[in-house]
Amino acid sequence: MVAQSPCSGQGAEAIVQAEAAAVEMYRFAALMLGSEAEALDLVESTVAAAEIDPCADPVAVQGLVRDRVLDGALAIIHRHDPAAFADPPRTGPGGSCIDDESALSSNEIAEIVADAGRGPLRDWLAHLTQAQRAVFVQRAVLGQSHADTARAINRHARPSIWTAEAVSSLFRQALCSLASSLLHSASAAHI
Repeated sequence: MVAQSPCSGQGAEAIVQAEAAAVEMYRFAALMLGSEAEALDLVESTVAAAEIDPCADPVAVQGLVRDRVLDGALAIIHRHDPAAFADPPRTGPGGSCIDDESALSSNEIAEIVADAGRGPLRDWLAHLTQAQRAVFVQRAVLGQSHADTARAINRHARPSIWTAEAVSSLFRQALCSLASSLLHSASAAHI
């Protein structure tokens, strides 16, 4: 008689989910860091260091890998530029070109990000400050809230001064920059 594993069938699913999360996180880390080599090193070391329980809930495993890669990417940004998160943007009424973040729908942002491995988005991201890049990628790619993004950045900001309002302001600035870049690209393509 063969004894059934207490989590029969789940172990393989957890490993497949972890591998899928690693691929997704590689893409995210490459966008955030601007370096595919650094992203690959980060994801490989994160996955290697993660102790994955074969009986674990696959969604929990994916969340664990995601959180660790995010934290690692923010640590790398901070290590490269300790002042990257030193000054959050001013919040308050201002000259944002976007009054409401729904000006670009989540589907439109997802479509732009889906082509991130090639071309305009990567080029545009390269021109952002580290803070703008970190905020944009967390919000647009990971779909994190303003508050969650601020908490993640505050783990590496000294002092921990980022707020949801500061993240919202910087995300709006990034969206304005992206919209301008896309309009400029479209105009240049029609010439």
